[in-house]
Amino acid sequence: MSYKIGIIKAITDFNDRTGSSLSAIKKHMQDAMPADKKWTNNVFLTALKSGVAKGEFVQMKASYKLSLNFKKQLATADKKAVSPKKKVAPKKKATPKKKAAPKKKAAPKKKKSSKKSTPKKESIKKKSALKKKSSPKKSSPKKSSPKKKSTKKPTK
Repeated sequence: MSYKIGIIKAITDFNDRTGSSLSAIKKHMQDAMPADKKWTNNVFLTALKSGVAKGEFVQMKASYKLSLNFKKQLATADKKAVSPKKKVAPKKKATPKKKAAPKKKAAPKKKKSSKKSTPKKESIKKKSALKKKSSPKKSSPKKSSPKKKSTKKPTK
């Protein structure tokens, strides 16, 4: 039994409209706890605080109650667990479906030519590529002169 479940059971057993005090919840849980399990107060307090943070418990001064939303969740969970399942009439076997047309296989990929280049040719190609990259192109920037505005007066 987890501490959170124990806290919920203790609060529902007391069913006090103003909430259950921290010491009352603790005593109830310690009495319900099996003898072989050791009580850890730190885990109890963190479970209580996390329940308040999640909105499962509501803290009113020094007492704790279950929140309305959490009560509704518990009620719906209990109804689902308690309600017997309806017997469903056995379904008739569906007619066997036709087999889907087999998928066409993708066209085989063409292999690259198996020409083997000699190591000398490869090194020459690399060197020429490096020369092309390393030689900067000399480009003379052209200065464009601004166009002069015409000073002619329009005729009337």
